[in-house]
Amino acid sequence: MRRFIFIGYVVFLAGLSSFAQEAIVQGRILDTNSSEPIPDVTVSLQNSIFSTTTDAEGFFSFSQETLPQGEQVLEISKEGYTSLKIPVTIQSDAPVNLKSILLSVDLQEIEEQIGVISLSDEQLDEDEGASFNVSGLLQASKDVFLNAASYDFSATFFRPRGYDSEDGKVLINGLEMNKLYDGRPQWSDWGGLNDIQRNQMFSMGISANEYNFGHLAGTTNIIMRASQYRKGGRISYASSNRSYRGRVMGSYSSGLLPSGWAYSVLLARRFGEEGYNDGSLYDANSFFASVEKKLNNTHSLNLTAFYTPNRRGKTAASTQEVYDLKGTRYNSYWGKQDGEIRNSRIKEVKEPIIMLNHYWDISEKTQLNTNVAYQYGKIGNSRLGYDNAPNPDPSYYQKMPSYFLADPNGPNYDGAYQAYSEFVNNGQIDWQDIYETNVFYGGTSRYYLYEDRNDDKQLSANTILTSQVTENIEITASLNYRNLNSNNFANMIDLLGGNGYLDIDTFELGDAAQNDLNNPNRVIGEEEIFKYNYELDATDYSGFAQAQFSYSKVDFYVAGKIGKTNYQRNGLYRNGNFADNSYGKSKELDFTTYGAKVGGIYKIFGRHAFEVNTAYFTDAPTLRNSFSNSRQNNETVNGLTEEKNISIDASYIFRSPIVKARLTGYYTLKQEASEISFYYADGISVQGVDRVVENSFIQEILTGINRKNIGAELGIEAQVTPTIKLKGAAAYGQNTYDNNPNLYITSDFGGALNAETLQRISSVDYGPAYIENYKVAGGPQQAYQVGFEYRDPDFWWFGATANYFNNAYVDVSSLSRTRNFYLDTDGVPFNDYDPAKARELLKQEKFDDYMLVNVVGGKSWKIKDYYFGFFATINNVLDKKYKTGGYEQGRNANYRTLSEDAKNETPVFGSKYWYGYGTTYYLNLYVRF
Repeated sequence: MRRFIFIGYVVFLAGLSSFAQEAIVQGRILDTNSSEPIPDVTVSLQNSIFSTTTDAEGFFSFSQETLPQGEQVLEISKEGYTSLKIPVTIQSDAPVNLKSILLSVDLQEIEEQIGVISLSDEQLDEDEGASFNVSGLLQASKDVFLNAASYDFSATFFRPRGYDSEDGKVLINGLEMNKLYDGRPQWSDWGGLNDIQRNQMFSMGISANEYNFGHLAGTTNIIMRASQYRKGGRISYASSNRSYRGRVMGSYSSGLLPSGWAYSVLLARRFGEEGYNDGSLYDANSFFASVEKKLNNTHSLNLTAFYTPNRRGKTAASTQEVYDLKGTRYNSYWGKQDGEIRNSRIKEVKEPIIMLNHYWDISEKTQLNTNVAYQYGKIGNSRLGYDNAPNPDPSYYQKMPSYFLADPNGPNYDGAYQAYSEFVNNGQIDWQDIYETNVFYGGTSRYYLYEDRNDDKQLSANTILTSQVTENIEITASLNYRNLNSNNFANMIDLLGGNGYLDIDTFELGDAAQNDLNNPNRVIGEEEIFKYNYELDATDYSGFAQAQFSYSKVDFYVAGKIGKTNYQRNGLYRNGNFADNSYGKSKELDFTTYGAKVGGIYKIFGRHAFEVNTAYFTDAPTLRNSFSNSRQNNETVNGLTEEKNISIDASYIFRSPIVKARLTGYYTLKQEASEISFYYADGISVQGVDRVVENSFIQEILTGINRKNIGAELGIEAQVTPTIKLKGAAAYGQNTYDNNPNLYITSDFGGALNAETLQRISSVDYGPAYIENYKVAGGPQQAYQVGFEYRDPDFWWFGATANYFNNAYVDVSSLSRTRNFYLDTDGVPFNDYDPAKARELLKQEKFDDYMLVNVVGGKSWKIKDYYFGFFATINNVLDKKYKTGGYEQGRNANYRTLSEDAKNETPVFGSKYWYGYGTTYYLNLYVRF
């Protein structure tokens, strides 16, 4: 009997001991406004497998022996609410009871509309050689530095780490949206869909990503899945003086209904006769619909379609002389016709996209996501054409005072004054004179309005497998396919009062003048194809695999990719200058790509972590940079090969309830790139011909380009009181050319040289362009920010930042840094060549430093089940004038012409610049239900 009592006593004590070792964390989560419980809130222990959700009464509880002991961080999140991180100390003998935790509505989702998505139409276009791009960091991130880069730095066209937009991947529902033509995302294709772009997943830089291999500037996946949108609607109106003047938007999402259906719809319109810059019209509509059916517990189908037709008036880069006379808002692309503004340079995008997505939960730990999309439509960029008539550009160099003052026979003061008076008092396109000229001439149009068109049809498909192999290991793999057919041609929009247009090159003679020898001397009308006509075909296959490992002290990943890309041109016109190499199919270009990356996070202790990411991968060159003169012939770029990328970054991360900080250093080397530029040039020496090419339209091809990006970035914020947050950010970069790439030019030199010569030269090799250590242009390379936010418990908030920028440079002319610069037409250096003066002439221009002050604020109210509110931003409060970018003109390509122009008080061919906005505002009013 005593033995049984003893055994029972031991078992009882063991039970008490076991109970005492069980750790308990529990609490209840309530809405700050209503004090009502919030169900389905995710509560997890940071860097662990322990996670739960609140019940209908807002309660949650962890109660397990294996809960990690000591200082831990409790993460609390629910869509539509501000996430919380609460430090707790877990001990087996001290239960943690958090009682009431208050969650507030996420004001950040309101602030997201202030950022780059609303500005992306202008900042992400690459018009006329401008590199006005934010890289891949186009979303509101909780990272302090990325928030600064997205909201405040982006207004100056700052590019994080110096990366361009093709260095970041943008996905929608797991499918890549970057264009095969130039590698850039066409944000206009989903512009105005702000309300349904809130569900985003972003992986920074080359870190692990669950959809694809990624790229240098990171990967953003915009999830447009009907069941993932919070139930409810939103109506808003915005007013601005930036790219558009007004925007109205309405959206509604059903959430997942008991029937298994979910749907989401949006309608929006953006409009403005002109934005901040003169004559820059904006006319855009946006339509979106997504419907999903949950077939059963394992299968779901989602159909998404969106169409965002938009037209936007472009703005011109100008010389400093032009801005001094007309102000920094001046735009030479427009004039008034019958009292209405008419812009000659309109970008029009009409590319609907349809997607079908299948989601299959193979098991509790394995999912398969299969996606297919079809995109079609057109992109058109209009411009004025002119044959045997004066250039209609009001800022053309021969219409400026500097041209008359630089007369070789001495300053023409009378001509300069007349040019000054005409430009200052008018200075816009004279549409009336254009029509009168065509009518007076009485024949085919000398002036005409046409567009460079590309009509694309693209099919994309992929399948993505994700499996939680073990508690610590997750595997991701994907297969991807894209196929593009792109028809490129010139389309006649308006004959401007003429009776037709004779489709020949008026600078050529005989057969060389024919744009299409198969249809010579063709007179065309409006909405007909002319000048050039060809197709580009591209096919891209790729595979990606990744393994992620997660442990208590370290998380790390390894990933690899392999792919195949094919390009081909199919000429639909037989160009007179290239009769044997323009019609029909070119040779097929094949590229094999591969890559690997590895990285991880070491959790040093508690609030400190160290992260490293490394990668080596290759990319196929873009279609744009593969054919040297695609409008006229089938020639491919010399020595074309895959581009190589080497990257490493390392970060120290600190997170506490009060302070969050990240310090990152990075190094990137991009090798074997090619780049094509198009422009008019004077002063080009052509070997074998005893003259200099003047006023010739050329294609400048750089091959074997190496670029190096090295620097550091810092983001830090401190929640000094429950309502006041201080923040700071800094970026210090050095983005330079790392070698002297080879340069050659192509053009129809035969016709440009003289009519008598039988020699036709299609390309000239100038050897190395000596640009090593020159800075890569594209916004400031250094940026710094200090600021604060105040959030009142009564749901109003206010913030301000001061942002300082420096080390921005003009884009240099590579041709001016080849042997063409110092050689005369006889192949020997100019007899007056002065090396010291040459170095001064070729010194890269650095823009002035500047500081911008921005403020933002808003207020929200809840009335029954409705949320009302507004927010507003004022950027560049002090109305600072600053240059955001610019480029050297290539017309003066040798020492003699450049030095003669530099002697003038106002250069005739000075660099052309873009100026940033002065003081601008953005106001948004909304109701959410």
